[in-house]
Amino acid sequence: MFNLLRMDLYRMRRSRSAYVCLGILFLTTLASYVLLWLLATPQGQETAIRIGMMTAEETQESLRMLEGMDTLTMFRNINLDGGAYCITFGIWVILFVCMDYRSGFLKNIMAFYQNRWVYVGSKLLAAALLNILYLISNFLFVVLLNALFGNMVPQAGLGDVLFYMAWAWILTTAFGGLMLLICVCTRSSAAGTFAAVLLGGGTVVSLVQGILSMFHAGDWLNYSIYMMLSNGPSRYTDLQDLKVFAVGAGFLALYSALAGWIMKKQDI
Repeated sequence: MFNLLRMDLYRMRRSRSAYVCLGILFLTTLASYVLLWLLATPQGQETAIRIGMMTAEETQESLRMLEGMDTLTMFRNINLDGGAYCITFGIWVILFVCMDYRSGFLKNIMAFYQNRWVYVGSKLLAAALLNILYLISNFLFVVLLNALFGNMVPQAGLGDVLFYMAWAWILTTAFGGLMLLICVCTRSSAAGTFAAVLLGGGTVVSLVQGILSMFHAGDWLNYSIYMMLSNGPSRYTDLQDLKVFAVGAGFLALYSALAGWIMKKQDI
């Protein structure tokens, strides 16, 4: 499997999609910081008033937008809580995996590695490695922007950052496993990208939860990946906060097992 993983990492390093998706995350973060600076800082509000973005009466209410926030909360609000990160990362997984089907390269891979679990494991490991690089680099970009914009919010504690990054990495890697499963089932990058947008952005979860809530049966969706990322803890307080690790590991095992099982049943 490590030979296949090495090949996947080489392809990942050489592909433009990985850098394009990282650039999209950076642009989203930069745009959000500029908007917050305009709305929630005295210097930015002067500019916002001059360009007609807001009135003087609205400034006091906007100043309270940054109350109780730190760099970790900012990182969550910009990327993870709203689903922007999952959409971007999910699209990369779809493009990366479906490229094997589209180019016909998968037949060559299966000629050397007939064990389909090796293929699934290699893709998941490659996605997990890129995932942690995306999370770390994007958080560091948030810290850099915070410094450049005059430290709008205080720095988060290192322990809180490590705790959050650990469980967010597991959950987002599990989402990558879901994208792998969808790609294995559909073999279509277009269908997979559409699914990444709907699932990563929470559209499907919100719709299903809204319908089930009318019958008082939607509470179980609070354990979905989207809801866990939106409502999960930013810091460790008690053992209850560790359930995010269990949920992420459970989804990761489920989706990877289903992807491997389906590939064993398919004709490549």
